[in-house]
Amino acid sequence: MLRSLEELRGYKIEAQDGDIGKIHGFFFNDHIWAVIYLVVDTGSWLPGRKVLISPQVVGQPDFVSQKIPVTLTRDKIRNSPGIETDRPVSRQKEIELHDYYQWPYYWAGLSVPEWHPEIIPPPIPSKKSKTELEMEARMKGEFDPHLRSTREVVGYRIAATDDEIGHVEDFIADDEVWDLRYLVVDTRNWLPGKKVLVSPAWVKQIIWEEKKVHIDLTTDQVQKSPEYDPTQPVNREYEGALYDFYGRPKYWE
Repeated sequence: MLRSLEELRGYKIEAQDGDIGKIHGFFFNDHIWAVIYLVVDTGSWLPGRKVLISPQVVGQPDFVSQKIPVTLTRDKIRNSPGIETDRPVSRQKEIELHDYYQWPYYWAGLSVPEWHPEIIPPPIPSKKSKTELEMEARMKGEFDPHLRSTREVVGYRIAATDDEIGHVEDFIADDEVWDLRYLVVDTRNWLPGKKVLVSPAWVKQIIWEEKKVHIDLTTDQVQKSPEYDPTQPVNREYEGALYDFYGRPKYWE
C-alpha cells in the first residue's frame, strides 16, 4: 500500500520483546529512490539515542495501533553501533552497522553479499568547521552522496523546466517494498492550496547545495495535473489518471 512517510513519523517500532521507540524520519537513496533506513528515536528507553533500522527487518505496519514490527530484539538494538543521524552517515559506519546485523550491503548489490568494499580510515581530527569537513568527506567518497534524510529534503524548492512551482512537502512510499513512488509537491506559493504528486522518474536532478529539485515537467502541466488529496489514499485509479495525464509509462506495467 502507498503511504505518506510524514504520516508514519511517530509510529511506534515494536521489537520482538517490546517497543523501542518511535519513527523520527527516514534515510533514502536518491539513485534507486528507496528507503534505506528508518530512523528511530528510542526516547526514554535509550535516552538521547537514535538508531537505524533496515526495511529488511520491518514487518507490515498496523495502521490502527500505529505500530510497526521488526524482527529484532531490544538487546540486539541496544548493542548496535552508535551512529549520528543528524549528519551524513559515513560508509564506514554503514559497514559496521550492516556487519553487526548481518544485513547485505545494498550499495554492493545483493548478489555478492560477502564482498567487502575498502573501509576508509577515520579522518584525522581537524579544526575545520563541521560543514567544511562534511564537504571534504563527500568529495573523498567517505559519505554516500546519494543517501539523504527525508527530513532534510522536505522544504526543498521544486523547479519545473520553465519556473519554480513550490516545494517538497512529503514522500509517498510503498510500505511493502519501501520504494519511494512520489514526491508530494505543495504549490501554494504559485497555485494557492494545490498539492500534486511527482514521480521520481520525472526528477532530472537534485542540486543539494541550492536545496532544489529539478523536474522535467512544465509549470502548465503541473497546474493542470490531477490534484492530490492527502486525506485520501493513493490508489491505482488515481495513479492511472496521473500517468495518463502526463503521458508517461506506468511503473506497474
